[in-house]
This record gives sequence, C-alpha cells and structure tokens, in this order.
Amino acid sequence: MQNFINKTILTCVGIFTTTVFLLMVLFYYQEFLFQSPLRNTVVLVIALILISVVGYGLMRIRTDDEHVNRIVLFSLIIFFMTVALIWISLVPKTQISDYGNFWLRLYHYHIGDPLYQTDNDYFSKYAYQTGFMYYAFLISKIFGYNIFAIQFLNVIYQGLTLLFTYLLVDKIFDNIKMARLSVLLLMIDLDWFALNAETSNQYLGSLLYLITFYLIIQNKTWTYALAGVTLTAGCLIRPIGPVIIAGIVVFTLIYLLWEQHDYRASLKVLMTLAIYFILFSLAGWGIKASGMNQYGLNNNDPEWKFVTGLNYQSTGTYSSDMERLIDASKPRATMSKVEKAALNDEIDYLNDNHAWLKLFIKKTQLLWSSRTLATDGANFAMNHRQKAVDLVNYVSYLGSVVLIIFSWIGSLSLFKTKFDDNLYLLLLPLMAFAVVQLVIEVARSLSYRILTNNLNNGKFRYLQYN
Repeated sequence: MQNFINKTILTCVGIFTTTVFLLMVLFYYQEFLFQSPLRNTVVLVIALILISVVGYGLMRIRTDDEHVNRIVLFSLIIFFMTVALIWISLVPKTQISDYGNFWLRLYHYHIGDPLYQTDNDYFSKYAYQTGFMYYAFLISKIFGYNIFAIQFLNVIYQGLTLLFTYLLVDKIFDNIKMARLSVLLLMIDLDWFALNAETSNQYLGSLLYLITFYLIIQNKTWTYALAGVTLTAGCLIRPIGPVIIAGIVVFTLIYLLWEQHDYRASLKVLMTLAIYFILFSLAGWGIKASGMNQYGLNNNDPEWKFVTGLNYQSTGTYSSDMERLIDASKPRATMSKVEKAALNDEIDYLNDNHAWLKLFIKKTQLLWSSRTLATDGANFAMNHRQKAVDLVNYVSYLGSVVLIIFSWIGSLSLFKTKFDDNLYLLLLPLMAFAVVQLVIEVARSLSYRILTNNLNNGKFRYLQYN
C-alpha cells in the first residue's frame, strides 16, 4: 500500500511537470520562436554552452573534501550576490504596484497609527499583510528610510536560500554534485532573481519556509521546536502557511505515522504546529494591541482571490474591468455581497460553458510555463532602451525554460532514483500549492516562485503566490 501511495505521488508530480513542459514549448513557439530569431538563437546557444561548461566543471570538482565543497558553494553564492547587487544598481529605486503600497506607507509612519481609514481599505481587507509591514517598518527605523536596506537584505536572503537549497538536496539525495547543480540552476533563474530590488515579502518568507523544512528533517527535538518559530515567522512575512502546514500534516500522517510508525517524531511535529499556532495567535494579538491593525492578521476579503482566480476572460488574473468590485468608500459588508455575487457569476459561466478544464490549463501555462513578468515588476524598462528590455526579458525566460526542462526530466527519473522519504515533505506542499493556484488569483507582476525541490538532476522550480 505504501509503495502505491509513493508511486501515486510521483505520478502526479510527473503529470504536472510534463504538462508544464508541453505548455512551455507551446508558449516559446508562440512568443519567441519567430521574434528576433537570429538574436534569440545566438543567445540560446551561448546560454546553453555557458550552463553546460559551468555545470560540467562543478561535476568534475572533487566531492570527498569538505573544505573544497565549502569553497565551491560559497564561491557560487558570493558570485551570485555580487551580480545581484549590480542588478540593483541597474534598476530604478521607484517602488511600484503593491511594493510601492508598502514602501510609501512607511514614510513618517509611527506605530499606533492605523494602516487604513475604512474597513474596506487594503490593510483592513488583507490584515495578514501587516506582519510584513511591521518587518519593513523595523528595517526603516534601524537603517533609515532608504530602499537600499530592503534591497541589500533581499540579496542576503537570496544567498541564504542558495545555501539551504544546497543543504536540503544534499540531505535528501546524499549527493554533493546534485546539490551544486541545484544551486547553479537557481542562480540562473532571473525570474527569481529580478525582484530583489523591490519591497517584496517573497525572499525572506520563502527562505523561512525552506529553513522550516530543513529543521524538520533533522529530526531532533530542538530543531522541531525551532521549526515552529521559523514557520510562524514565515507566515507572518508571507502568509501561505496553510498550504505549508497541509503538506507537513499529510507527510506526518503518511510517512511518520503510517509507514515508519515513528510516534515520537509525530509528536514532535505536533509540537512544531502547536508552537506555530501559539506564536501566530500572540502575533495577531500584538498587532491589535499596537494599534496598527484592529483586525490582527485576518483575511477579511477571502472572496477576492476566487473572484479573480475563476475569471475565465482574464485567465485568473486581475484586469481593469474588475475595478467595479473595488470601492474603498463603501463598507466591507456591502462590497462582500458584490464580490460573492460576482463569484457566483464566474462559477455559473464556467459551468454553463464547460470551461473549467480550459481555465485550469490556461492558468497552468500562465503560472508555470510562461514568462513571469518579474523583470517588469522590477521596473527595468523605466531607465533602459527597448532592445535591452527585450533581451533581458528573453534571458530571464531562458532561465525558467532550463528549470522546467530539468524539472520534467528529474520528475520522471525519480521513479528509478533512491532518495530519502523526506523529499515528500517538499513534494506534498508543491502539489497542494499547484492545486490551490488553479482556483485563486494569479498575480503575474508579483511573480515569485516558492522553492520546492522536485528532483533528481538537482532541479528546483518556484511557485508563484501572492
């Protein structure tokens, strides 16, 4: 029975990555194959040669010397961080969209001042974002109202993400070469790289979730306890805790309780979750007591994600015709009724036109297989010519293409690869996340992908979540 469950999970992952791969091929054909074909071909060939040469070099370096392994790892991380700082200097400091919403509010903000004026403002509807707002407030108080502090810390978090990527792969697969390739493939993903210049909760939040996974698989009492702290911090910064918790719970039930009958480890996971719920509740109470947000860390507008996510015409993204559903001057109770009515209309449309599967396929391509618009979110076009913008957009997508290809190959090779059961601790949240994203909003301008180890050839893929 356990083998059947394992094969079922791997089959679902394989179907998912195959779908993403095929949709990527379709997107490349439609968007890039016939646009500037000479330039794109030259760039593609050069990129493949560079990746192959560097990857081959990393594979050839000895792995039996810990000192050499550390030198290789930290050389990669330092190189990446140097390039990341150069990138920050090339993009405008102007914060746009939701990034600007956070950063501009910090100017002359004082704890105790409410973040909203009505019960239908951004921070009253999405009170769960107050955790990151408080983090940004602390940074602005410590380092001054200087966007570079946020940017530099984002680069630090990216470097630490590379480190924990390496540690997780080595722990699960016991393969230094694979861990090195994982770091390399993550380094070249400009879609992940590009938003470090923004006031984004994505880097710190996802790093904390990665650390949580790493602590859990250490299987020590103190690491389980600390995992509860990092899980709480991750959810305060980037509120996707329910998906992560769902994956942890299912992993515990299937692998720790059912397969291994490890009741002590299961109780320790329960301790992790208990610490999370206690600390998160205390944080919500603290937010209320501070005067920042009387709603604590609640989501007072759960309908919105589904109204946009199930909109067939916009492929699950926000569009200008939805502005009629946003009116901060009206009370939340009134607008909630409007949104619920709009949600019912969207569901009726999908039912009447048998469009559920079509919507899911389009959203899968948009979220996983197409260009993420991360470089657009970084506002690169503001101070660069169109040719440079087009080139950067193409190069950034090539990084995603490489990741998709390795994810697809790796997911299929998992059937013949020996690995620790702890891999399922990463795969289960991945699949839960992929399912949830089928029905909620896809925010392409905030495209960041939460790190999930997929597979054999050291490949990782990132999930977008707003």
